[in-house]
Amino acid sequence: MSSTAEAAPTWHGILRQAFKDQDVRLVTYVPDNVLRPLIDGCHADPFFTTFSCTREEEAVGIVTGACMAGMRGVVLMQTSGFATLPNALASLPVAFQVPVVMVVSERGTMGEFNPGQAIVCRTMRPILDSMGIEHHTMTRLDEAAFVADRTIRQAFATRWPACLIISPLLSGGRK
Repeated sequence: MSSTAEAAPTWHGILRQAFKDQDVRLVTYVPDNVLRPLIDGCHADPFFTTFSCTREEEAVGIVTGACMAGMRGVVLMQTSGFATLPNALASLPVAFQVPVVMVVSERGTMGEFNPGQAIVCRTMRPILDSMGIEHHTMTRLDEAAFVADRTIRQAFATRWPACLIISPLLSGGRK
């Protein structure tokens, strides 16, 4: 085997590259085990300014303000954290047409043990739909780059929030 062989692509590597390709430099997050490889990769890369927030609403507010000042950002969270966001989304990025990009690790499906996660999982997409927020569920590695790039590109082109939902089919789910 050649020493120059490339490592196999990963969903988190593909997302990091999509952020770079779209000049998304600010990465805010609420800690999550599924998103840990993405978070760690962003922390390790000097291209990004990456930090944790105490609540998802705080992360949305920070990314909204950064975007208004000319810096593109993303909010990383788990499904349950999304449950706290409808008011914050409706009253800030939706009301003022700010392209806040969200990445949500999906729980509540495919063998989930926590009923609270399942409820939020069932309501997340209808809530996004009701606010007109474009969302795509990433399930396949071979489509991940295209879906991530186009979703982020559209958010900034239309000045509207967007959400990438990371399915356990792609991430391997909660271990």
